[in-house]
Amino acid sequence: MSFPQPLRAVVTGAGSGLGRALALDLAKRGASLIVSDINPSSAEETAELVRQQQARAEAVVCDVTDRNAVFGLVEETEKRLGGIDLIANNAGVAIGGPFDEISIEDWRWAVDINLWGVIYGCQAAVPKMRAQGRGYIINVASAAGLLAPPSMSAYNVTKAGVVSLSETLFAEYKTQGIRVAVACPTFFRTNIVGAMRGATTKKEDAQVIRWMERSKVQAPDVAKAAVDSVRDGKLYVQPMREGRMAWRLKRTAPQRFYESLSRAHKQFLQGRNKP
Repeated sequence: MSFPQPLRAVVTGAGSGLGRALALDLAKRGASLIVSDINPSSAEETAELVRQQQARAEAVVCDVTDRNAVFGLVEETEKRLGGIDLIANNAGVAIGGPFDEISIEDWRWAVDINLWGVIYGCQAAVPKMRAQGRGYIINVASAAGLLAPPSMSAYNVTKAGVVSLSETLFAEYKTQGIRVAVACPTFFRTNIVGAMRGATTKKEDAQVIRWMERSKVQAPDVAKAAVDSVRDGKLYVQPMREGRMAWRLKRTAPQRFYESLSRAHKQFLQGRNKP
C-alpha cells in the first residue's frame, strides 16, 4: 500500500532524532515537507538532508507551546505546499525523577510541550483534513504512556495524554478519512537526555543513555514503523519487542504488573545514591 500523491507533510521537532528520521522517511516516499523545529539551524540541517534525497523541504521555526504558532505552522504548510495531508506531532522533551522532587515549573514545561503541543497540532490539522476528506496524523507518545513506570510521573502523564487523544481521534475521524497512529517506542538513540529536566541523577541519566545506545531499534526504524502504521490505518506503533511484551503483561494482570514494578523500584531506590 502507498500514500496518495501528492503527499504534503509537516513534522514538528524535526531538527534531530525521531523528527529528523520521520522527515527523511517521508521524503523517501515522495513527500513534500515543512520541517519545523524551535531551533532554526537544526531545522535547516534536516531540510537540507531531505533535499539531498531529491524531495522538497522548507524549514519553519515553531515553538509548539504557542497555540498561535502551531496554527500558523499548519497555515504556512498549506500556503507553501498547497495543502496538508500529514502531520507528525513529534516535538517532545524528557523529564524524570521522584514525583515529590519535580517542581511545578518542570511539570508545566513538560505538559506544555509534550501534550499541549500535540493537541494544538491536531486542532490545527483536523479541520483541513476533514474538508478534503482525507489525512494522516502521527502523534509521538512513548511506551511510558502505556506502562507508567515509577519515577517518570510527569513524562508518563503527558505521554498517556497523547495516547488517549490519539485513541479518541482514531475512532472519531476514521469514517471521515483521517487515519491516526500513536508511536509508543521504548529506548532509542536521541538527544532528549541533553535537555532533560526534573530530579534525576547523573548515574540515572547515564543508564538511560546506555539503554538508548544498546537498542537494536533506532530512530529510522521507529520512523518507518510509524509512517507504515498511519498509512495502513493501524493505531498503535510499538516497534520494540520489550515494549509490546510489557504492555501485554499489563493488560493481562494490571495490579500484578504494578506490584512487580513496585518491587523493582524499591531495589532501584536502594542503589540510587550508591557510587
